[in-house]
This record gives sequence, C-alpha cells and structure tokens, in this order.
Amino acid sequence: MALQRRKPYLTPQEYLAQERQAETKSEYWRGEVYAMTGASRQHNLVVFNLAATLGPQLKRRPCEAYASDMRVKVARANLYTYPDVTVVCGKAEFEDRELDTLLNPTVIIEVLSPSTEAYDRSEKFGFYRGLESLSDYLLIAQSQPVIEHYTRQPDGAWRLATYQGLEAVAIIASSGCELRLADVYDKVEWPAAEARPPRLRMAKEAGEEYAIARRPGMA
Repeated sequence: MALQRRKPYLTPQEYLAQERQAETKSEYWRGEVYAMTGASRQHNLVVFNLAATLGPQLKRRPCEAYASDMRVKVARANLYTYPDVTVVCGKAEFEDRELDTLLNPTVIIEVLSPSTEAYDRSEKFGFYRGLESLSDYLLIAQSQPVIEHYTRQPDGAWRLATYQGLEAVAIIASSGCELRLADVYDKVEWPAAEARPPRLRMAKEAGEEYAIARRPGMA
C-alpha cells in the first residue's frame, strides 16, 4: 500500500483518537500522519493466502495472527503502523484497553508494493528492529514467487534466507509454522514475459572492424 502525507503534526494521543474514528487507515511517524491507499488485486490475494495458511497452523499453539487491520506501535521510533500480517506468540500486549495497538509482535510480514518496497526494506525494517519481541521479518514479493525471511540471531544480528519458486517452503520456527509458496501465491497470476528480440553478439576477425554476427535463422 502507498502512503501519502495527510495531516499536520499530531500527538500520539490525538492520532489514536482520530484514527479510531476514521473510515480509512493512516500510519503515524513522529507527529506526521500518512494516509494509506488501496492495494492491488495481487497484494490482496497474497495477504488473504497468508492469513488462510497461518490460521490453521496456529490453532493449537499459543500464538495469534492478525491481518492488516491490527496496528503495531514501535515506541523507539514513535511509529504506529499496519503490517500486512502480524503474529504474536505468548501473551499479547496492547497499548490500552481498546486492544487495537499491539506492542509485542513476534513475526511481521509485509507484502512488497512498488511504492513502498524501498521503505519496507530499509527505514521500516530499521524501525521494526527496535522491537525487542520481534524475531522474524518476512518480505513477500507480489511480482514473482519470492520470500525473503530475516531471523534475529542470539547476538542480535539478522540472518537472511531467501525462498524462490512455488516449490519452496519458508519455515518460521518461532511460531512453528511454514509457508509453502504454492499456498502463499494461490490464484496469483503474473503477466507473460514479453517476447524478446533475438540476441546479437559482436564478432571481429583479425585486422577487421567489429561487425554484428547474426545467429542462425536470422534474416
């Protein structure tokens, strides 16, 4: 989803009061509010598939999964945001009695969009790393079947594992779940690759100028 700056400076309390009455969602960072725009068909399919895949696996485990309406607070960054999918294992902690702002996510999953990919990979990931409870951060491509899975190590470093292709399976050990890419990308279609022109290679005989050598079958 894309973000667009919408309002002047607000305190966190003013933002929450406004957000809880709003018909659309907005994120908050350091006093500024950013309206969230709609997502593409593929983005929505992937988010739904993620929820449908994680839900049954968590039924008998001490974990809960939330879709994109659960707000997450990153106190160190003065950020309120809406991850595409959030999982919390153990007792969920919330900012107040409204129970709509999670403080201790275990797993955060973002589905990449062209307008937010750079932010999700850089600044936003930096903010999320400030959550002591967070053990896993997953980036899901929507243009191809790829999952990038960052896992927090005991020394605080983050290890990246990349899963590519519909036959791959991403394991989320902290919640005891797995993501089969064939399930994550169920019903997602990608445009056929455009026909590419025949490749040309440069050839040169001794003492001659460079010339274009055509492959067999070219006119």
